Amino acid sequence: MKFSTRQDINAPVEFVFERATDFGSFERQAMRRGVEIERVDENDENCVGMQWSAKIPFRGKLRRVRAELTEYDAPHRLFFQSVSGGVEANMEVELLPLSRQRTRIRLGLTLLPRTLPARLLVQSLKFAKNNLDDKFAKRVISFGRDVEDRHAGKRNINT
Repeated sequence: MKFSTRQDINAPVEFVFERATDFGSFERQAMRRGVEIERVDENDENCVGMQWSAKIPFRGKLRRVRAELTEYDAPHRLFFQSVSGGVEANMEVELLPLSRQRTRIRLGLTLLPRTLPARLLVQSLKFAKNNLDDKFAKRVISFGRDVEDRHAGKRNINT
């Protein structure tokens, strides 16, 4: 099962990448949504090998997720792999500079069931795919607006 969306952002690619790799901010957002999350690697900087362990409430149960950053090509690409039960998830983030002040972000998420219960779970998600697609796109739009607002604030401070 695949989800994908893209958003054009009025900010330079380096600034968008900086915001996309502010993992501490994403961790705090997840905690506000009821996710128990912690970094389990010992890296002091953003790099391949960063790992997280999380417990996510989903359908009345806490689901354990293990995620790792497997590709880090600044400022153009990030790739994450995660596993939860029998579901493997791959998330790709690509940034394409459209001009000096405009960037296109493309986000793709692929869920791969590896067990029979995981196949049943993913199959049930397919019934809600349109709703999930909308939520996925809205989160990326919200991220884009936040980046634009922060970039506009940064420009005003520097002028």
